[in-house]
Amino acid sequence: MSDPIDRKGLSPRFWERKPLAKLSQKEWEALCDGCGKCCLNKLEDEDSGVVALTRVACRLLDDESCRCAHYDIRHQFVPECIVLRPDNLDSHAYWMPQTCAYRLLWEGKPLYDWHPLISGTAESVHRAGVSVRGWTVSEFETPEEEWEDHIIKEPT
Repeated sequence: MSDPIDRKGLSPRFWERKPLAKLSQKEWEALCDGCGKCCLNKLEDEDSGVVALTRVACRLLDDESCRCAHYDIRHQFVPECIVLRPDNLDSHAYWMPQTCAYRLLWEGKPLYDWHPLISGTAESVHRAGVSVRGWTVSEFETPEEEWEDHIIKEPT
């Protein structure tokens, strides 16, 4: 399967030399590892603030590619979809998956070896077992009151 993110022409290990706020749009998009976990519905404990990922996928997630089927126009279908940007990471990074490059860099941590920017291939995230490929359930077919039954543990 081909990688929809253009990583050609990027400076080697740019994320280690540039702060997130200084990344170009191409560099910012290249940080996405293609795991698809940001498109999973989440449950947040009101008391503790702990966020749990579920197997319940957004209606736009393509379970095979682990990408949004309508990324550029997703707000027409899912108005509440958050556009993660350097200027809103402080308020949104906590709900991103623990393995997410944006969250890792925001927390001052390195990227994992399976990240496509390090491995050189978009398939590495799937081979490492950290993507949602092939195991999500539909939000249309899963009533919200059953989402707790689909909470997942993240590999770290």
